[in-house]
Amino acid sequence: MCRCAAPLLCIIQHRIPPMIVRSLPVAFTRYFGSTTRLCKDYSIIGREPIKIPPAVTITPSSAAVNIAGPLGVTSVPLKDYMKVDFANPSTLKLTVQDGSEKLQRQMWGTTRTLISNAITGMTDGFSVPLYLVGVSYRVSLEEDHRGTTDGGNGQRLNLKLGYSHPIFVPIPSYIKAEVPSPTKIILFCTDKHLLGLFAAKIREYRKPEPYKGKVSNHAFPMVFSVVLTVCVGRFCWKRNNTHQEYEEEIETFGCPFMFPAFKL
Repeated sequence: MCRCAAPLLCIIQHRIPPMIVRSLPVAFTRYFGSTTRLCKDYSIIGREPIKIPPAVTITPSSAAVNIAGPLGVTSVPLKDYMKVDFANPSTLKLTVQDGSEKLQRQMWGTTRTLISNAITGMTDGFSVPLYLVGVSYRVSLEEDHRGTTDGGNGQRLNLKLGYSHPIFVPIPSYIKAEVPSPTKIILFCTDKHLLGLFAAKIREYRKPEPYKGKVSNHAFPMVFSVVLTVCVGRFCWKRNNTHQEYEEEIETFGCPFMFPAFKL
């Protein structure tokens, strides 16, 4: 049990009078995690080595790491306090000068993740499915009459999301889109960040509606709404499509009674 909850549990179980409680020398200690206290000199993610596939060529420099693969070439910038080491030809390891500094420790794990994502993007790529859930929601892939003048690939998405007009979304040159069904879109890109930005842009045209379940969402075909209750340890989860309620009561602090619940 957490140290900060132990004094409160003692007060609830033994029914200590308030006058005595005020005079008790209670010391509260807040512990929210063990990572900060145990990992002060290194990053758990940053110290992990990265496996290099045989089809990928990595060329490090003082300012960036160049990655070439079957799907293209990309680079990840490096800070001046970072260094790339090769334990063996198929393993890459990133290090920093002083892991005790907070900024270096943060950028250590971030840069390591960016390099790993770049290697995955140059070999396999990333894909995101988008599902259109709603009455008469449709999508089609068609040719863009503007061509590639605005940085697109010559195609656009024709979205019908319940408005009085269709929505045309030009597809950028670095994105490949497929529409296998009228309610599903599959996006593919070698850059995970750019792929997420474009998927979020499409999602903005019709955000998830938590009551009726209408949504243009990516990778989440089912939508759940949470109905909180004003109670100690009581939660009510409500499912949209079947309207079935599931309640889970948890006794908090070992207390044998529960407060009355009021749904928000």
